Amino acid sequence: MGGELLWSDIVIGGAVIGVGATAVMDLWALTLKHFFGIEPLNYALVGRWLAHILRGTFRHENIRMAKPVAAELLVGWAAHYVVGVVFAASLIMLAGNDWLSDPGIIPAIGFGVLTVGFPFLLMQPGMGFGIAAAKSPKPNVARLRSLLAHFTFGLGLYFSATLRVFLIG
Repeated sequence: MGGELLWSDIVIGGAVIGVGATAVMDLWALTLKHFFGIEPLNYALVGRWLAHILRGTFRHENIRMAKPVAAELLVGWAAHYVVGVVFAASLIMLAGNDWLSDPGIIPAIGFGVLTVGFPFLLMQPGMGFGIAAAKSPKPNVARLRSLLAHFTFGLGLYFSATLRVFLIG
């Protein structure tokens, strides 16, 4: 395909690939819960954190102790998928039309793994868990789970992009 990358490619491709990749990440979390009893991330806490940011508080000692807000679960889940779309659109902008028309697994996984920087450096410190979950009860377990989730997101980017190519020709 090559050629100029259009905004419609970024927006539509980002939406399709981002939602698909995020869903793959969520299926991974459900698999861990079903087979190993590992609880997934509580997206109500993400929604609570985001709502408190809008009210002027970015950093908490422990987000679990912060005052709950209306619709925090919905806000958290919506943000989770919006971030997935933004990440996918970013990959498309970086990798260009060649990747969009012929997705490679290495750029997708590499980008997915890089996105772990978002929770390590922004979300976890803001929620009171420290940089890269340093203040969590089991930091190395939390880090590994985050890394595997974002690796899975990268696989989802590849699979969703490949499915998109298959469906549109």
